[in-house]
Amino acid sequence: MTNKPACPPDDLTAVVAPGRAFEMCFTSTPRGARLARRPAAHRLDTWGIPYGGGPHEAVALVVGELTANAVRHGHVSGRDFHLRLYVTGPAAAVVRIEVTDTRAERTPPRPEALRAADPEARGLVIVAGLASRWGRHARSGGPGKTVWAECAAATPLV
Repeated sequence: MTNKPACPPDDLTAVVAPGRAFEMCFTSTPRGARLARRPAAHRLDTWGIPYGGGPHEAVALVVGELTANAVRHGHVSGRDFHLRLYVTGPAAAVVRIEVTDTRAERTPPRPEALRAADPEARGLVIVAGLASRWGRHARSGGPGKTVWAECAAATPLV
């Protein structure tokens, strides 16, 4: 786990609520994926999406699935994955999760092509069920991809 992200975020055009953004790089290992869930869950709580609530659990599960997929399907030896979590808009109630890895040749299926019967896509089926929208795009500035999801936070955050 590193304190400063070595890899830049991809989508800088989103309107991020002040004080409601978190990003960090983690080692591309199962331990890194586990470690990524903890600060994400803590941030959600500090942003007013409390532990134990449905929205908190949904976002935490999506973070877990996307980080696990980055390790399992996007691992490149010696390269970290990048987690970015933020709330969009000044009074919006949408949490966006972005996980970027550096492996370009293994991309997840597009949302419209997702098949629940595919054992490789089980985690994305969970993401699709919890997120209001999700997708993927190429990583800007280098090889790799970003898989993202947006989840409702139930009520506008103040």
